Amino acid sequence: MKDSFAKTANLLRQNLKGYLRSLNHWLLDTPERALLEAQQAAQRIKNIEREHFDNKKISLESVKYTENVMSYWQAYLDKNLTIIKIRLAEFQLSRRIVNISNSVLLEKLKVIDEVVEKYTIKDKLINNSALASTSQAIQINRSEINKQPGSSNINDIQVTPPSENTGVFPRSISKTVNRIKADFTPQAEEEFMRNYRISRNRTRMALRFLITLIIVPILAQNLSKYFLVIPIVERIRGDNTTQIFINSDMEKEALHELHNFEQGLKFEYLLKQAPPLDSEVMKGKIKDKAMEIAEGFNIKSSSDISNVFADLISLFSFGIIIALNKREIVILKSFMDTIVYGLSDSAKAFLIILFTDIFVGFHSPDGWEVLLEGLAEHLGLPASRNVMFFFIATFPVILNTIFKYWIFRYLSRLSPSALATLKEMDE
Repeated sequence: MKDSFAKTANLLRQNLKGYLRSLNHWLLDTPERALLEAQQAAQRIKNIEREHFDNKKISLESVKYTENVMSYWQAYLDKNLTIIKIRLAEFQLSRRIVNISNSVLLEKLKVIDEVVEKYTIKDKLINNSALASTSQAIQINRSEINKQPGSSNINDIQVTPPSENTGVFPRSISKTVNRIKADFTPQAEEEFMRNYRISRNRTRMALRFLITLIIVPILAQNLSKYFLVIPIVERIRGDNTTQIFINSDMEKEALHELHNFEQGLKFEYLLKQAPPLDSEVMKGKIKDKAMEIAEGFNIKSSSDISNVFADLISLFSFGIIIALNKREIVILKSFMDTIVYGLSDSAKAFLIILFTDIFVGFHSPDGWEVLLEGLAEHLGLPASRNVMFFFIATFPVILNTIFKYWIFRYLSRLSPSALATLKEMDE
């Protein structure tokens, strides 16, 4: 027994050394590898510029392509720019750990900087268009103001009372006529198509980024758990049968399951369909069932321990996505604001009442209890009733206070009619 344990410990030590050695090589090679991938992505963009855009920037201003063709090249460009952004961040982070100095790396950085600087303006324009869609302020056309006689600067404009601006026709009719005239101008169709393309591209980017925020952490959690964390945990735990249960609740559950099995055998014996309880056959069945239960809970314990580390990896991947996609966050926020503000007042009040009743209503403690029990079971923690009741007694109250403050501070200013509808529905 001692020899087998020593062999297992020695094998585990050798495997751990091999992992550390490979990890060290991977870490030392990270700056060069990340910079090489970024340089390859930049070179792919330059190849497309040379072959299809006459060595100019990938845009409609360089070469006139159809909408579908330009959409294809735009997606290819965004993909490679994202690769450059991620690999440069990885290169900068790894340089703080690994000190390197190489003239070849400088040449690669020059190639990357040429591409990045060329498409920096594009990112700023997309950000400005996304921010402008959420602004509700009135914009002043400075070119028209400058055409007015006697006014060379916007600060020179004199504000006249409404009574002096009133003409022969009401102001609303004048605005309607001006809008009709604007619709018949030669640039109206082009302006409409340009706004339509911007809105469509912004919607696509928002939906794609939202799907990425959901799918990538889930994939990271599952792949890291089954291909990285669980093998390491099983190697560390080994065949140690003394640490089957990681908390008292699992032990109670296993004993309850074994007790039910024994009661089932007793019931079969009373029906004359099983051997006596004190026979060797009966003891063998109980022992086999106990071994089966122990094996099942041993696997469950390893899975619960792995969930902790896999969830941390998933959270880390989510944080990386947020940190590297600030432009997409602005576009997603604009997209969500458009959806929320586009709802009717009744729909806004309905959603507010629905969410408040679910999370802070009088029947929400049952839902919070189920949620906390599921979380404790997922992480392999004992479901302490005192901790859960304390959480239920405090957190929904704090959440309700924050929500009421939001309604008082912001909803009353953004949508007073929705606030009035909410009060009527509550009453």
